[in-house]
Amino acid sequence: MVEPAALEAKAPESVSELIERLDGIADMLPKRLGQCAEFLRHNIHLVAVSTVADLSAGAGVQPSAFMRFCQALGFSGFSQMQALFRAEYREFRPDYAERLSQLRTRGGEGPGWLAANFAEAGHKSLVFLMNDLDSGKLAKAAELLASAGTVHLVGLRRAFAIVSYMGYLLDKMQVPTVIHRTSAQIESDHAIRPGDALFAVSFKPFSQETLSLAASVADRGIPVIGLSDTEDGPLSEAATVLLVAREVDVGAFRVPTAALTLATSLAVAVGQNRESAD
Repeated sequence: MVEPAALEAKAPESVSELIERLDGIADMLPKRLGQCAEFLRHNIHLVAVSTVADLSAGAGVQPSAFMRFCQALGFSGFSQMQALFRAEYREFRPDYAERLSQLRTRGGEGPGWLAANFAEAGHKSLVFLMNDLDSGKLAKAAELLASAGTVHLVGLRRAFAIVSYMGYLLDKMQVPTVIHRTSAQIESDHAIRPGDALFAVSFKPFSQETLSLAASVADRGIPVIGLSDTEDGPLSEAATVLLVAREVDVGAFRVPTAALTLATSLAVAVGQNRESAD
């Protein structure tokens, strides 16, 4: 087994070079650094927008181990590695043809294989959710939404599944709810009035329409509850409370298992709070 310091002295100059180096040294790494390599290889898209604490938690290691992993790849530390990924952000956000190609490369065979892997990824996402869950933030979010005259929901593209289901749950619990959509442009924020609250969901690479609505509402002093997959993303600037749900992917495809679980828990908590207040 090779010591990390002996692996590489020069940092990779591109993401593709980093991946090539990672594949070359993976079998030589100690156990903890091997966990980092395995997690990074399947979650390349997270590096540019995550903290070292986020990634180490995903790999199931301490941040110090992830730092040693970065050094094993030739970087001075995590910041230098992240800077490389941020400079080439578009390179590791593959289109759907590339994602399917990644699945074939990893040996995926048939829907049964896919179902097993998505189920495993969902289980890991839920484990990460419970390990990272801030119960105080969740309770505060439920309190703010429960006390709102109307709960406004916004989440576009893949985030729409989250707000759509949350809107369904809130409606069944007789909570006044409006789901904002796009039709040429997002609905006017004038419909969101003092005494209301906004639940905004946006995941990387983030929806500018969602971010703009959240910022506009926050500027008017109306509470914004955010749900994202990173703590330091742009939604954090507008959110009164920011909830985080990270998903483990399968060949760059992600099922919003953790996000749906968190949103469902929040919706039910809102219903309970309103019922106890009556």
